Amino acid sequence: MFETSTVGSLPKPAWLAETNKLWPRWAFEGQALDDAKRDATLLWVKEQEDAGLDVLTEGEQSRQHFVHGFLEQVEGIDFANKVKMGIRNNRYDAMVPVVTGPLRLKGRVHATEARLARAHTSRQLKFTLPGPMTIVDTIADRHYGDKVSLAMAFAALLNEEALGLQADGVDVIQFDEPAFNVYMDEVAQWGVAALHRAIEGLKIKTAVHICYGYGIEANVKWKQTLGEQWRQYEQIFPALAASRLDQVSLECANSRVPIELLSLLAGKEVLVGVIDVASDVVETPEQVADTIGRALQHVPRERLLPCTNCGMAPMERDIARRKLRALVEGAALARQRYG
Repeated sequence: MFETSTVGSLPKPAWLAETNKLWPRWAFEGQALDDAKRDATLLWVKEQEDAGLDVLTEGEQSRQHFVHGFLEQVEGIDFANKVKMGIRNNRYDAMVPVVTGPLRLKGRVHATEARLARAHTSRQLKFTLPGPMTIVDTIADRHYGDKVSLAMAFAALLNEEALGLQADGVDVIQFDEPAFNVYMDEVAQWGVAALHRAIEGLKIKTAVHICYGYGIEANVKWKQTLGEQWRQYEQIFPALAASRLDQVSLECANSRVPIELLSLLAGKEVLVGVIDVASDVVETPEQVADTIGRALQHVPRERLLPCTNCGMAPMERDIARRKLRALVEGAALARQRYG
């Protein structure tokens, strides 16, 4: 009961890349970079085990960015001539690559880090991939002409990689879709259908993560415009409840999401965010257990999985480690209270 995990990303060590950045520059090139990525992956596998997490990730240590780490292995994308584009309905600008032709995978994308993590832990392993809608919102298009066609093209590639990850021994595949909280009407129109294409043929558990973004300045400012109650989930949860995905990961701790909205996810396992990644204040186990207790009013205990609100990539390593311990200790306290 109350199996613990993170959303996915964890802070990169300073010897691997710039710290406290969402788009960090690597500290090495070539084989030295490959070696450093491997070392960082193994480091975080051990750190998560030491913290006591039940479901581990490889921490996304081999990816500069959670979307572009996948795109770098796709043919038909021009990375040499990036263009400036508004992200998440112009919440912030980013320099993004451009789709210039038919999309094809160059080969496996994440086999190295998935197999490495699988070989070094006996615990459950979750692997994250960017969702189709979020990819489309993070890249410019000069070939497909409309975002639904582009999303479905990416969904086919994601499915190809997901099937490979399943063969690598991954237990859960999660698609990260922060764009779902921005383009709510499009989630039911085509967003869920794109995810269904991405999970075709998978026999392992599948998840989708939707939150209010990393703890970066642009996201913090955006949240301040959302009013006293954040009700974006109310518009998209019914479509997710009716979907073929097994799990939904969401933001809860220190947010203005009405807790009763979790009841809209009947039948799904719910990864409840009990750790705030937008704050450096480390939660106490009591606070984590309190959040779990509030969520239990709307989610059956056998379907409630304590998690982080979002990825921890831009965070200080020591703070992230302490928050992981708080997550595990809080879940243990919740088992005593509510088990």
